[in-house]
Amino acid sequence: MPLQSDVPTLILASASAARRAVLDGAGLRFEALSAAVDEAALKESARAEGLTAGEAATLLAEAKARRIASRRPEALILGCDQILVLGETWFDKPVGMEGARAHLTALRGRTHTLATAVVAWRGGQRIWGHVAEPRLTMRDVTDAFLDAYLAVEGEAVLSSVGAYRLEGPGVQLFSRVEGEHAAILGLPLLPLLEFLRGHGVLLR
Repeated sequence: MPLQSDVPTLILASASAARRAVLDGAGLRFEALSAAVDEAALKESARAEGLTAGEAATLLAEAKARRIASRRPEALILGCDQILVLGETWFDKPVGMEGARAHLTALRGRTHTLATAVVAWRGGQRIWGHVAEPRLTMRDVTDAFLDAYLAVEGEAVLSSVGAYRLEGPGVQLFSRVEGEHAAILGLPLLPLLEFLRGHGVLLR
């Protein structure tokens, strides 16, 4: 007996390799489709309205899910987004390797939060959502370590809002990690699985 129902089709509205790996690792069958939205404009609007980072991440996740749902109304769409928060600053993905180094320099020796949202969209509406906020404390790493780390990882770090990959050598940057590993990678998995069971997509 399969663990997952054939209906509805599950679609991940994301091009993130890390999010795909999380769902693959959990044994889920899904399609992955990239959803193009103006993230910068949505974040700017969210900040102007005084939304929290978690609320802003939810807004972005909903926009991505809604974009795919317009093409695939019969499917169950999962939209995701993640915002790195350090003090009052929200980080975007770094631009270029110098941008990645600037990110890591700002984060070292400090604790930051990853506001990580996932929403489910079906039949023209949002039917579920969850926000996780894992906290990560980066060691006060040396300049030499940062140089070596960026040389080892290369442009792979540009796909991460924090310019690190916790699923790779980036774990060496940290002294403390609090929260679900999958949420740090961009998708709160355990709450999602519970929702999918309750929705009849997965066996209880």
